[in-house]
Amino acid sequence: MIEATAAQLGLIACHVCELVSRPPARAAACACPRCGARLYSRKPDSIARTWALLMAAAILYLPANIAPVMITTSIFGTQRDTLLSGVAYLWTSGSWPLAVLVFVASILVPLLKLLALSYLAATAQRRSRVRQRQRTRLYRMLEYIGRWSMLDVFVVMVLVALVNVGALANIQAGAGAMWFGAVVVLTMLASMSFDPRLIWDRAKYRDG
Repeated sequence: MIEATAAQLGLIACHVCELVSRPPARAAACACPRCGARLYSRKPDSIARTWALLMAAAILYLPANIAPVMITTSIFGTQRDTLLSGVAYLWTSGSWPLAVLVFVASILVPLLKLLALSYLAATAQRRSRVRQRQRTRLYRMLEYIGRWSMLDVFVVMVLVALVNVGALANIQAGAGAMWFGAVVVLTMLASMSFDPRLIWDRAKYRDG
């Protein structure tokens, strides 16, 4: 049985509505017959955009973990908590399941996503044929777990809304929450910019 890719069959999937169609062979530029969006065999400048977003996210990852995420002001003074100090406090106070959850969602997942996307971009850029199916599954897994990366920022926002109702304490989101949110958004954009079809391309097809 001879297998052929969609690109070899002349089929292109719309990046907006995901309709698969066969555009005219000699057309310089073609549009999706359903939504009218311009069709590309591969996302333009996919690798370059992915690397740019990943480098920006990597630069912001350090201040996201060092800068305070939550600033608590009470009659006892002011306390500044980072992601790591929050995890340490939850662990020492006996809430180790919550500490593990926050550590995985807020520290481990963004780091692993940065490393995994860098691996996918590097192997796609080199047109590697190694573990193509596993790399595709890795990309799908990153798409699935990426939505949980904002868990820590969500918890901070909930605490700010709840505690500020009282008069004994005041909680504000620190700069770390902004940097962390930027890291999550940049990694999400990097994942969206990466074209997983490049994993299966060989020398015949080029990025863009």
